[in-house]
Amino acid sequence: MTTQLTTTREERGETIARLEGQIKRIDENFYTVKSQSGNGEYAITKVDHEWICECPDNKYRHVECKHIHAIKFSQSIRAEVAIRKISPIENLTECIYCGSSNLKKKGIRKNKSGNIQKFYCRECHKYFTFNIGFERMKHSPQAITSAMQLYFSGESLRNTMKSLRLLGVDVSYRTIDNWIAKYVKRMKSYVETFQPNVSDTWRADELYIKIKGDMKYLFALMDDETRFWIAQEVAESKYKHDARSLFQLGKKLAGKKPMTIITDGLPAYHDAYKKEFWTMKKDTRTEHINAIKLSGNMNNNKMERFNGEIRDREKTMRGLKTKDTPILTGYQIFHNYIRGHEGLDGKTPSEACGIRVEGKNKWLTLIQNASKDR
Repeated sequence: MTTQLTTTREERGETIARLEGQIKRIDENFYTVKSQSGNGEYAITKVDHEWICECPDNKYRHVECKHIHAIKFSQSIRAEVAIRKISPIENLTECIYCGSSNLKKKGIRKNKSGNIQKFYCRECHKYFTFNIGFERMKHSPQAITSAMQLYFSGESLRNTMKSLRLLGVDVSYRTIDNWIAKYVKRMKSYVETFQPNVSDTWRADELYIKIKGDMKYLFALMDDETRFWIAQEVAESKYKHDARSLFQLGKKLAGKKPMTIITDGLPAYHDAYKKEFWTMKKDTRTEHINAIKLSGNMNNNKMERFNGEIRDREKTMRGLKTKDTPILTGYQIFHNYIRGHEGLDGKTPSEACGIRVEGKNKWLTLIQNASKDR
């Protein structure tokens, strides 16, 4: 009899999890689930690895209620999402001119960066080399991607230049800056075609940065569960800025709106929330949490850690000359697709969102794939 009841609760929990707008995730240890009788909602909290619900089933009968099963099922759904794999391009299978697969290896081309395989197409009778994304570059893909890794990991342009010289690559810091501008622009267009499987809880915050010596504000939107940096924009002012465009960028990338948005008390966020997320229907209305505390469930610690990450990197980002600098976009790509995060058990935010960049050199994988269909 007990097994039957447990199964029934599991089935009801699965039904709740599949209904849109029934579950709201505040953070990894705190959820709310709407009462199926229409009497408000129940708070579910994780304490010492055990879920505790306010409903009578869990509170008085000490059984795993349908609300807890709903949360567990929603988590399993996210874990089972198919991973989109972005693989390195190791072999050339088609002619870059006519698309024919009737190719033949035809010798080696030697240059400063090393040997490059030459190909001959038997259909259009043209020769070409396999160097996707790095055509006509004097330096090797390894040198260019190493420079990007060093720079976005925290080195200045000049220190990156000095590190490359230890590897036998003699290049100026201006050339490194040109590499960053070129390849960040290319990768940006590519990754914007992805739709990350972000959660229903987002966080927004702002921090001041200096661009060409003037004080500006970087507004950022981040997914709470996966730490995926969804959107960013640079504003002239903190209080006069219209944050609506930030939320619009987030909705466009994610293909949805969040069920919960967590911010500080800046009026710009509330005004943007009213215009972009608020609806008359309670079932589809996004909840805006702006009563941030220093501790407890309503803190903004994740966003503050993210701000600290940017602040530490800003010390060496002396190349910020314009609002549309590629450096901030490049760091967003580094944060989402390259750098593993301890809070995600070493995964990148993109992996947590169902997008896995494969290969030992993820910069190379992204540049290759961003270049092949250009």
